[in-house]
Amino acid sequence: MGILRKLYVQVLIAIALAIALGLVAPHQAVLMKPLGDSFVTLLKMMLGPIIFCTVVHGVGHIKDFKKLGWLGFKTLLYLEVVSTLAMLVGFTIINIVKPGDGLHARSLNPTDAVAEVIKTGSAGDFSLTHFLTSIIPRTLFSAFTTGDILPVLFVSLLVGFALSSCAKPDWMVFRLIEEAQTIVFRILGFIMRLAPIGAFGAMAAAVGSYGGVTLLYLLRYVLSYYASTLFFIFVVLGTIAAMAGFSILTILALIKEEIILAMGTAASEVAFPRLVTKLEQAGCDEAVVGFVLPGGYSFNIDGACLYMACGVGFLAQATDTPLSLSQQISLLAVMLLTSKGGAGAAGGALVKLAATLQSSRALPLSAVGLLFGIDRVLAIATSTTNVIGNSVAVLVLSKWERMFDEQKFAAYIHRHQMPAAEPVAIQQNEHPL
Repeated sequence: MGILRKLYVQVLIAIALAIALGLVAPHQAVLMKPLGDSFVTLLKMMLGPIIFCTVVHGVGHIKDFKKLGWLGFKTLLYLEVVSTLAMLVGFTIINIVKPGDGLHARSLNPTDAVAEVIKTGSAGDFSLTHFLTSIIPRTLFSAFTTGDILPVLFVSLLVGFALSSCAKPDWMVFRLIEEAQTIVFRILGFIMRLAPIGAFGAMAAAVGSYGGVTLLYLLRYVLSYYASTLFFIFVVLGTIAAMAGFSILTILALIKEEIILAMGTAASEVAFPRLVTKLEQAGCDEAVVGFVLPGGYSFNIDGACLYMACGVGFLAQATDTPLSLSQQISLLAVMLLTSKGGAGAAGGALVKLAATLQSSRALPLSAVGLLFGIDRVLAIATSTTNVIGNSVAVLVLSKWERMFDEQKFAAYIHRHQMPAAEPVAIQQNEHPL
């Protein structure tokens, strides 16, 4: 009976019960939708504190920005390029497979709360200039009260840079941030206990609204999404790793415990503390780990980028909302901004997708309910891709910047009996950034 205590088992049972209710009593099942919407609202409530604590803690400990200036530029460039590649992979595969064609879910009725959000704006209200200027909050604290994500990230970066430039190592503020982070993630853990109820409500409403045929489309989408993540990991990240002299299989073996942890919790941020220690033990310079890994969790959440790109493509097909190539490129540009920060938390990618739809007004916001019932299944691949992508970023940038101990890495690989890395020599001018 101990297996029933695992959250993912409870969610799977809740989904099975929701499917049964949707097939047997569709009208009653539709009434369960507020359960799913309320759970999404709870998760969105936590994004601000999660982003603030994570970013400030990571940036605040970086002292020598002059030494890391060039590394910082190349890190941000690398993270943005790889995030863009992740979205392009997602868009491409979904456009080829077309898992949502024929679902005709345009008529999904939102709850009152979602309807109010939709009513506050229209597609014509959105412009890139307005979107960029909205990043700056009216006050330092209003960023945490409006519900928007990017102003929180903006304030968090300012606070982190300020601490890194003036704070002393013994300042109590660092201890307070660490303790606040512990409290925030404990609250998130409490909320995640409600995941079975939220999944039940969302899946029951989806099946009750469209019948059993919905399951076939959702299964097609899950398979398409997993194919996207596998392609990205083994082809895109595998190629990047090979350019730096690593085998992607070696990296996967190196971080296998963190991968399992992320898969079990469906949240990549839980692996962060272990990755810091392990990557340093495997030969990466402490300064690179301290800069790139926190930056990766804010700017290189590859799994979340894949999730959002695939989600937008699927929902556009499912709601009969055709998106031209130019519209998809515009949405990609928006998602490069809205994907930043917080999506490594459980349920974060779904909330970021909702935030993107709310910002762009390109698709019905209510359609997000289609994904919530299967979000836990998708989150396993999302969190795993986040952990792998950020680990590859640290290893590759350490190697390119010659801040990597080859002997330490080889000793770690030998000690843990992992497959050997590919012997690719890196010359003084051999790095693409």
